[in-house]
Amino acid sequence: MAQAIPKTTKQWNIIIDDGSVSLRYSQQSTPQLGDTQVLVKSKLPGDGTIEEEMLMVAYRDLLIVKGRYPFDLKPNVVPGSDGAGTVLAVGKHVTRFRPGDKVVTIINQHYLGGSMNNLAAKSGLGGSLDGTLRTVGAFDEQGLVAMPEGLTFTEAATLSCAGLTAWNALFGLQGRQLMAGQWVLTQGTGGVSIFALQFAKAIGARVIATTSTKEKAKLLEKLGADHIINYREVPEWGLTAKALTGGVGVDCVVDVAGPSTLKQSAMSVKLDGTINIIGNAGGPGKDIPNLLDCWLNLFIARGIWVGNRLQMEDMCRAIEANISQLRPVVDSKVFTLEQAKEAIDYLEAGEHEGKICIEVSE
Repeated sequence: MAQAIPKTTKQWNIIIDDGSVSLRYSQQSTPQLGDTQVLVKSKLPGDGTIEEEMLMVAYRDLLIVKGRYPFDLKPNVVPGSDGAGTVLAVGKHVTRFRPGDKVVTIINQHYLGGSMNNLAAKSGLGGSLDGTLRTVGAFDEQGLVAMPEGLTFTEAATLSCAGLTAWNALFGLQGRQLMAGQWVLTQGTGGVSIFALQFAKAIGARVIATTSTKEKAKLLEKLGADHIINYREVPEWGLTAKALTGGVGVDCVVDVAGPSTLKQSAMSVKLDGTINIIGNAGGPGKDIPNLLDCWLNLFIARGIWVGNRLQMEDMCRAIEANISQLRPVVDSKVFTLEQAKEAIDYLEAGEHEGKICIEVSE
């Protein structure tokens, strides 16, 4: 039986006033459904229990909320890019989904495959387009994928940003996809790093992971990291990582911290290796490698803006085929939609392990 379309949605908006940025929570009219759009909200199964729509917060959301996002930002945009839920209704020209389907968002709604272009770059949920921090949302049918079988809504909501970014870093560069036996360096226990560790181990690659505490090292060990380096105890961890490979260097670096870690990443990578630059979560740094270092040390420095829908679909198939090893890691602390500010503050504090979940129960 079809669900009634709610008249209102509860949502967060980014308010920019005189250069300051803030979040506002309110109840608004449900967005009008376009001919090629899909309306997504929480699901009410036939047994009468509620399966909640799940959202996640990512470092990208933190940058937007703090006013440090370097890309296009729509006025009063609904933030959030990660989400999993159930299709409530579809526009008259929609062919990919129908009511009742379980779906996951992709960040760049028009980035379907191939190389990034200007149109795709300007289609980011929670930035140039209204995102997921709301109870009901209308999304382009091309900007959704089927939720992998075997995952909960919570687990599936981790895939939009962290999962796809890690997948792109390891397998997205044509002719240089990670292979069994190669070495990967990951940083910390955030969502992208954890996914990169899981994906790498699933194909038989070897992983060196850095972390700051013995407690977080236990999670990395549990997930199969071959070597763990505490970067607070070993400041020159790049050289240590290289030594662990027999002095050759790692094939692939997944660098999520940016300026504060790029020097060590460059020290760790082998000749003709790849450093994937994901962001700048580590804040400012010094002695940052420049373009000439790519020549002097013969490595590829590659910027990553998440990934495209074809990559997302490949990743979802891989997860379905190996649920036991690739089940997403979610932090034990769960927030409600009303607590989105607290979730973002928790993300900024850096105490989480895996992805931070926001639960939508209506």
